[in-house]
Amino acid sequence: MELLSVENVTFRYPKASVDALKEVSLTVSEGQWAVVCGLSGCGKSTLLRMIKREIAPFGDFHGTVRFDGHIVRSEDSSLPVLGDREAASGIGIVLQDPESQIVTDTVWHELAFGLENLGLPSEVIRRRVAEMSAFFGIEDWYHSKTYELSGGQKQLLNLASALVMNPRLLLLDEPTAQLDPIAAAEFRNVLRRVCSDLGVTILMAEHRLEDILPHADRIFLMDGGRILCSGGAAELTDHLHMHSHPMAEALSAATRIYLALTGGPAASGETASAGDVATASLPLTVRDGRAMLRAMFPKPAASLPAAAPSADTDATVALEAKGLRFRYDRTLPDVLSEASIAIRAGEHYCLLGGNGSGKTTLLSLLAGLTKPYAGTVRLFDRKLSSFAPGTLYRGNLALLPQQPRDVFTETTIRADLLKAFSRVDQDNAESSMLALCERLRITGILDSHPYDVSGGELQKAALAKVLASRPKVLLLDEPAKGIDVRGKGELAGLLRDLQDDGVAVLSVTHDAEWAALHADRCGLLFDGTVISEADPKAFFEGNAFYTTAANRMARGIIDGAITCDDVVAAVRGRVSGEVSS
Repeated sequence: MELLSVENVTFRYPKASVDALKEVSLTVSEGQWAVVCGLSGCGKSTLLRMIKREIAPFGDFHGTVRFDGHIVRSEDSSLPVLGDREAASGIGIVLQDPESQIVTDTVWHELAFGLENLGLPSEVIRRRVAEMSAFFGIEDWYHSKTYELSGGQKQLLNLASALVMNPRLLLLDEPTAQLDPIAAAEFRNVLRRVCSDLGVTILMAEHRLEDILPHADRIFLMDGGRILCSGGAAELTDHLHMHSHPMAEALSAATRIYLALTGGPAASGETASAGDVATASLPLTVRDGRAMLRAMFPKPAASLPAAAPSADTDATVALEAKGLRFRYDRTLPDVLSEASIAIRAGEHYCLLGGNGSGKTTLLSLLAGLTKPYAGTVRLFDRKLSSFAPGTLYRGNLALLPQQPRDVFTETTIRADLLKAFSRVDQDNAESSMLALCERLRITGILDSHPYDVSGGELQKAALAKVLASRPKVLLLDEPAKGIDVRGKGELAGLLRDLQDDGVAVLSVTHDAEWAALHADRCGLLFDGTVISEADPKAFFEGNAFYTTAANRMARGIIDGAITCDDVVAAVRGRVSGEVSS
């Protein structure tokens, strides 16, 4: 039975020169898990907001959106419209930022908030809140303050708060973008139960497809505001591969390796024969990939040659912290205890760790925004306290915060960036700004309000503003968050150019694959301190969760493989006799 219908929807934001959505049509049946994927700025978030009438953006709208046969939104004002109460309770939504939806101070009140606004009897509210708390395992933090929760707990609370309204359709806008690998896996497991056990229909916007495609009943590929194709995982893979679409790099590691080895229109270079890739169907999961590799590599395992160190161990230490201790209140336990870290000039250091482990707090201390009660921070061997007030961000150190909206104060992105670039070089501010924006592919959003662009576009715009100060040390809090696979590669190239100029880069990230590909060193923050540091190969090789899908596929089969390229190289080496086994 058809639950959602989007019919020829076209939408343009105010003052925009192009449509954000162009004659978009799709249907989702009751009980399906549907996914809308595409590059940043393709229209995914705008489409979801068109369906959730209460948060639909203002602009020029044409077309019709129907929910269970009733009009949610239409340019034809004569049609009967779905009631406000039915729209609010029947369609739930969870956004990308875990904090953007939380409106109360305690967990129990957040769960009850929507039901209270519907005017339900108190006994009904208590019953619904209790059963939803039990379903999500919230009892242990039911009375907690919402600001005390980890990122994973906040996102679970957002999901529970949406589902307590008993919606029939759940909209999800990149809900795991800010979650660590373990919290993200738990969130996806809950979604599977929501869809299968509760029968809730899911429509998810996502550009990270590694763990989503095996569970999706239907996938819609968007590009430039249009739907390019729809179908299952096989149909999407075929379209992306045949058309060499950038989103092909967002497919699961097992699928990408399979495509690289079997050749095809998008493949280049030497390939193994299709017969060497032993799989009965398109591999989507780590389990599928391991079965494929195990057939090609019987024990003992193959070995890749050791990689040469990429970091200059003799380079100047640009930023160093020793023995940092910090707590937010004297009555609370330490968030950081004896935390020490050193970043060299020209190095890219990626710091990983769970939600709530203290990574953002550490960046704040390193930037001088907050002070530890013990320990020291030195920037080019000078204590941060020795820098004159207001000079820290001019030519020395810059911080990209976790919330990119926090860096914008003007009504357009262009005005904000011009002001930032003018502080450094007023005569060349506009040309310098445009050159960087062209490289980041954000010139098309310069005249937009910061709230009217996608999360990935806003992230790149915030990075452009941070780089305007030409820092020697760059601190990045989740820099790849919300950015599509093409944008991640472009971001890495930009950071590499900065490193070549001697800039030290510290990235806090949950994206293990991005860190494996582009970091010189990786570290793990746990229990208030950095407990492990190593080059990417040594860091990721033995991990179970804080590692890449390619490494989980190849473990015990191809020693030393942590990226898809590593696995492909090993297989091709086997074909040509270059890898010993």
